[in-house]
Amino acid sequence: MSKNTKNTTVDIDYADQAVPKEGRKGFLTMFMIMLGFTFFSASMWVGQQMAAGLDFWGFIKSLLLGGAILGVYTGLLGYVGAKTGLSMDLLAKRAFGEKGSYLSSAMISFTQIGWFGVGVAMFAIPVSGELLGGSKAAMWALVLVAGGCMTASAYFGIDSLTVVSYIAVPLVAILGTVAMVMAVRQGNGTIVDQFAVSSGSVTVIGGAGMVVGSFVSGGTATPNFARFAKDAKSGTIATVVAFFIGNSLMFFFGAIAYIFVGGNDIFEVMIRLNLFYMAILVLGLNIWTTNDNALYSAGLGLANIFRQKKKPMVLISGIIGTLLSVWLYYNFCNWLNVLNCTLPPVGMILDGGSVDIGVESTILDMTVTPPMILRPGAITKEMLSEVIGEVAVDETLISEHRTKAPKAPGMKYRHYAPKAEMIIVDGEPEEAVRAIKQIGYEQVRLGYKVGIIASNESVDQYTTGVVKCIGSRVNEKTVA
Repeated sequence: MSKNTKNTTVDIDYADQAVPKEGRKGFLTMFMIMLGFTFFSASMWVGQQMAAGLDFWGFIKSLLLGGAILGVYTGLLGYVGAKTGLSMDLLAKRAFGEKGSYLSSAMISFTQIGWFGVGVAMFAIPVSGELLGGSKAAMWALVLVAGGCMTASAYFGIDSLTVVSYIAVPLVAILGTVAMVMAVRQGNGTIVDQFAVSSGSVTVIGGAGMVVGSFVSGGTATPNFARFAKDAKSGTIATVVAFFIGNSLMFFFGAIAYIFVGGNDIFEVMIRLNLFYMAILVLGLNIWTTNDNALYSAGLGLANIFRQKKKPMVLISGIIGTLLSVWLYYNFCNWLNVLNCTLPPVGMILDGGSVDIGVESTILDMTVTPPMILRPGAITKEMLSEVIGEVAVDETLISEHRTKAPKAPGMKYRHYAPKAEMIIVDGEPEEAVRAIKQIGYEQVRLGYKVGIIASNESVDQYTTGVVKCIGSRVNEKTVA
């Protein structure tokens, strides 16, 4: 294979780097992906609980309040993901450091695997009950089939997620809405009348908490998908609109199912309306669009922790979620409580924006007159003088014959001096990689411990020593 064709394979998921311009997608594609992400039958369960404890207007208020909170949360994450092109795990590295990011990645992976398992069981258990007599053997057969299919679409990455979303989203939205309208027409009284018989056991604030908790784990993983948007504006809008529409539709499906047929979701509504095969189709597609996204996020998180490729991590996540699916199904409420308490703090501390300067911070002593610069940095003497007037400079910084120690830290050469020899290799990328590999090999043979600082484009080419990635060579904003 020639040098020109050696590196033609492209990671379409960009698991360890920012998504480049050529990998970005249009607004419609992003909207369909995010909308499909929110189409989840578990959200219908939440709608059922809200309908059981709220009147109609209380339900609407909870929906709007919770949707607004969730929209702001996911919108901000969508903005950061789209602007930087980075996944949640790469953003976490910026905020928490490499080792600190392992905790956030583990939390996201853990919860997303859990949601995947819940989704698999939510398809297999009711379908086996209606179609196959409800035997455990039939249930587990469907669990394995559903888990395998949903894992496969996550395994093949963002393009596969896009195809599933384009197929599933219109079908679920149209067929689900038709079934909901049919159920309302067959009911006694209006929607408002039916809601009025609720127990009143849920407050508006409590209902809003249900709305947020229903998809806060998915919301935290928003950058994993929004990073493919063409720009920050389209990524943010697609995220906010999709989350509000998708979640609201699911809550309404669940509420209508409860107040008119006493069921949990639109599947039961369709069964009562003798739309059996349509019910299976809608239920399966509805869950699929969320489950493959959840597993995709889990795979990215585990890839970050274990420094492995995404695909094998997706397979492992899919196996775990499938095996735990039935247990998770019967512990759903406890699962929501875990999500509400653990995940929002992660999403709120992801990225503070890029840093345009790479020098030390300016240290200014305000206890003396005039104020004195103890360490020069990005904020210069001239800039300070425009604001506060006369500014002095510590004489130890400008005197050629220093007799006094600098007052500020970081002013000695040894402050940033490494304890080991550092070798900088300059040149064309291919030649530089070759030279670094040779130097590393020779130093290891001499008994030295070797560390290599590499870019995303070359990090996989090094097998000697401790290798650290600092970002993409073609996108300087990722370098840290």
